[in-house]
Amino acid sequence: MGGDSAARRQGIALALASAAAYGSNIVSAQLAGQAGLSGPLLVFYRVFIMLALVIAAAAVLRVSWKIPPGQVRPLIAFGLTSALVGSAYLSSVAFVPVTIAAVVFYTYPVLIVLAESVLMPARFSPGRLVVALIAFLGVALVVGPSLDSLDPRGLALAFAAAMLAAAQFFAASACAPTPLAPKLFWTHLLILPVTIAILWLAAGFQPPQAVAAAPIAFAITTGSYLLGFLLQVMALTRVAPGPAALAFCAEPVFSVLIAALVLGERLGLMQYAGGALVVGAIMANVILEQNRAR
Repeated sequence: MGGDSAARRQGIALALASAAAYGSNIVSAQLAGQAGLSGPLLVFYRVFIMLALVIAAAAVLRVSWKIPPGQVRPLIAFGLTSALVGSAYLSSVAFVPVTIAAVVFYTYPVLIVLAESVLMPARFSPGRLVVALIAFLGVALVVGPSLDSLDPRGLALAFAAAMLAAAQFFAASACAPTPLAPKLFWTHLLILPVTIAILWLAAGFQPPQAVAAAPIAFAITTGSYLLGFLLQVMALTRVAPGPAALAFCAEPVFSVLIAALVLGERLGLMQYAGGALVVGAIMANVILEQNRAR
């Protein structure tokens, strides 16, 4: 019991660290985009680099690529959902403002909490649903959506990204028995063709020397993604999808804070209030997990 409780706490801490990494990734990706490096191009290179690093590390450490019995289907599901969630979210902002897409996308923790009792050996928790709704409200206040343009195609893509994100969390939880190295390798091997197809459709491929236009932004974007994905995978081997997803509501809060520090963007009272709601929801989430472990 004590070990399970410690693992859950570690899982939530890893999820928060992953959210911080992903949050900084958004800001640096914006800076890279201003220098002419497109989103699909950044995704392609970061996936390629992840594969290269995993192969190199596995060669040095002599790690096996073998997939444990019964883990092929969960691993495929995790790889495909990881590839498609980014694609859907990235495509949605072509039709609706980023703020609208972000608010719709961050319904995924609520979807996970609602589905957890059906897909996982866990009882439905009304308290966690309330916490998820409070966190969602906080995200909405932090992002501050503009309702000027509500294209149904963008809304549909953003909600598809939310559903895919929920599926990704459950798939990651299901393939927890797979060791870290083969999980990262096979997942990104599945993601790579999807990113190549998107890059081809967008006609946006640029050679590696193109990153010289924004080397620091590219390095931070790539590094924060690698760290964020690694921590996310590690978190979901220790804690259930519901509490992990609630911790990830901190991602837009980190993004806004980093943007304020790095880009000089000013925060309004509503954003501070939203950030306080998200922090309060995460604290309540930790308390719920501790009570569940007793």
